[in-house]
Amino acid sequence: MDSRVGGIAREPGFLRRWIRRGFLVWALVSTVWFLNSYRTRGFDEALLASDAQVSVQRTQETLAFLPVAASPHPGLVFIVGAGVAPEAYAPLLRPIAAMGHPVIVVALPWRIAPLEQHKEAAVGRARASIENEKSAMRWVIAGHSLGGALACRLAEDPGSRVKAIVLIGTSHPKRVDLSRVRLPITKVFASSDGVATVEMINATRHLLPAATRWVEIEGGNHSQFGHYGHQLFDGSPGISREQQQALTRAALADALRE
Repeated sequence: MDSRVGGIAREPGFLRRWIRRGFLVWALVSTVWFLNSYRTRGFDEALLASDAQVSVQRTQETLAFLPVAASPHPGLVFIVGAGVAPEAYAPLLRPIAAMGHPVIVVALPWRIAPLEQHKEAAVGRARASIENEKSAMRWVIAGHSLGGALACRLAEDPGSRVKAIVLIGTSHPKRVDLSRVRLPITKVFASSDGVATVEMINATRHLLPAATRWVEIEGGNHSQFGHYGHQLFDGSPGISREQQQALTRAALADALRE
């Protein structure tokens, strides 16, 4: 028997069809919002072009900022956060190359490294950059968010060319104990980070060496470590993106100098 609402017959399955349509609309809107929130934005595109000081080299797997003049300084391998393009970290990292340090930014497979094999592939990219790039003999490994979690894997088995680790805006390590690692480790975190919160950071302190250098950025949040949109669940910043990145860059420079 037909059900009737306001005298209009409704065939069986009417409600299910509208639920499916509503779900599809929600999925489309969510996908568009997600892609837009992680879209690289808000900086001068000239940072991605070579000049007299820095050569910019791109592949599908990495974005490199290499000093034009030969330099004895150690290099930096930086693993991006999930969903974030390597270009979004150009304002943070290119000035480090201008100081004379080779910088290689490692992209994640499928942008978010959804499977374990993708995470291992990203770690492999970082390791290959260290082994194959001849512009530096010693390297600092750094990563933001998921990139920090992957940097922790390199801390477990760093190899002879890695001199330090910098973990940025990440609650990791979580499942791995790095407390006995002999490498210098720096943990950079932000007081208004809603993704890797201060509470999460404090809960995993015991998994890092006692000598770990802790750098808290007052007023910083998660997404301002890069140049992309406001991330879901993130806190509101109390300082500018430029201020937050300047403090982060100083921590990276300190690790490179040590």
